Amino acid sequence: MGSVVGKLESPRECVPETKLEAKMVETMRRRATKGSIIRSFDCILLKFPKIDDSLRNCKTIFQQFDEDLNGIIDRRELKKCFDGLEILLTEEEIDDLFEACDISAAMGIKFNEFIVLLCLVYLLKDDPDAVFSKSQFGMPKLEETFESLVDAFVFLDKNKDGYVSKSEMISAINETTSGERSSGRIAMRRFEEMDWDKNGMVNFKEFLFAFTRWVGIDENEEEE
Repeated sequence: MGSVVGKLESPRECVPETKLEAKMVETMRRRATKGSIIRSFDCILLKFPKIDDSLRNCKTIFQQFDEDLNGIIDRRELKKCFDGLEILLTEEEIDDLFEACDISAAMGIKFNEFIVLLCLVYLLKDDPDAVFSKSQFGMPKLEETFESLVDAFVFLDKNKDGYVSKSEMISAINETTSGERSSGRIAMRRFEEMDWDKNGMVNFKEFLFAFTRWVGIDENEEEE
């Protein structure tokens, strides 16, 4: 085993900072009880091309609701988008999602942020207390892709607490690389790419933003 791998940190207790994050964590914990069909990090890597193609198909939806063609979806456009997709949300839920996904602080949702937002809606529609749990998402192929992303996160979240820690990421990489000396460094790099707020724990939203970058979709995607 490599020296990096031998120094695992104990998972720290992470307190959700927002109501949306709390819902996200609780829903992911509930989802984790079903287990994951993924058995190694390689299985996740092999899904990249298919997931990439599926997520890029969201561009048609994004462009449809970007009415002023400025490359972002503002709050008004987002509300029309949810109406058009027949996703039932309260004003508070829309505002929470908007604030959580507008990480570029552009006062609008860019294409990569839009993908993350839709996936969060997919996850949270299984929340029994959420208004949009009663709605139909209506896009089976996209839902299949989102379910793959949820499944990947569940695989990484070894202790099923709704977060991925540095030690859990190392463990997941080790299951693929059989303890190669480079595995710890690979895991650390991947973890740092996910942990954008640098608090040592990765929630599902952070994982999604990292994943869009891993498959080649970045914040400037809408400008192509």
